[in-house]
Amino acid sequence: MKLLRLGPKGAERPAVLDADGQARDVSSLVSDFGPGTLPSLGAVLAGADLAALPAIDMENTRIGAPIARPHNVWCIGLNYSDHAAEAGMPIPAEPILFTKPSSTVCGPFDPVPKAAHSSKLDWEVELGVVIGKPALEITETEAMDHVAGYCTVNDISEREWQLDRGGQWSKGKGYPNFCPTGPWLVTPDEIADPGALSMQMKVNGAVMQSGSTETMIFGVARIISYLSQFCLLEPGDLICTGTPPGVGMGQTPPRYLDPGDRMELAIHGLGRQAQQVIPAEEFSWI
Repeated sequence: MKLLRLGPKGAERPAVLDADGQARDVSSLVSDFGPGTLPSLGAVLAGADLAALPAIDMENTRIGAPIARPHNVWCIGLNYSDHAAEAGMPIPAEPILFTKPSSTVCGPFDPVPKAAHSSKLDWEVELGVVIGKPALEITETEAMDHVAGYCTVNDISEREWQLDRGGQWSKGKGYPNFCPTGPWLVTPDEIADPGALSMQMKVNGAVMQSGSTETMIFGVARIISYLSQFCLLEPGDLICTGTPPGVGMGQTPPRYLDPGDRMELAIHGLGRQAQQVIPAEEFSWI
């Protein structure tokens, strides 16, 4: 099942794609897709007659993030062996953890603002994992039972803020709209193996990243179990699992984003995104 949210920012309606790819409004069954509704969502939608529900015109409607603002956005750094090599960093013995504020989560086609004091704005196509029920100190065997679904994520990063301003990764990850998410949340029954998904990022039409989740150092079950040893994972929490090589920082010479640049990214089975970089002064914070 593919879940999505459609409508203006702050007024999105929950929808499900039917067998023909038509978005069906399910707001009569569930108020939204988010932390409060995910644990019971399967039971609510089971057996729903999608054909009897109102259709939504996707051509002329904004697509929001598939999950309403999560409580937490957890991220894994250097989780691809080929990306670690690109960055000239050793393969980590344990997952590297950092966070993004939930204000970074936005729709898959929303603009990405570049602040006037930003000089090294970068891209990262990533597999997103959304938690469906609470997890604390769980095993890897139990971990996959806590997954609500998977999605495409662009982990936008400001490398100067991240690496040259005290070495605090979260500092370079937290500007508004630095986490385009979606277009869909795809339930686990449609993804046979999250560790075997091709992924791609284009910038201004040129392929910059072309990789696969096969080169992840730590797989989805390992990441969920590992995180749960240190914190409570809650329904709706988004986990960004790392990126393959080809980021701007890894180019020779490095290539960073400027206003007017356009990113296009996709993960097999999880849908595509596209964002344009705009000056922050043109960005609406409301």
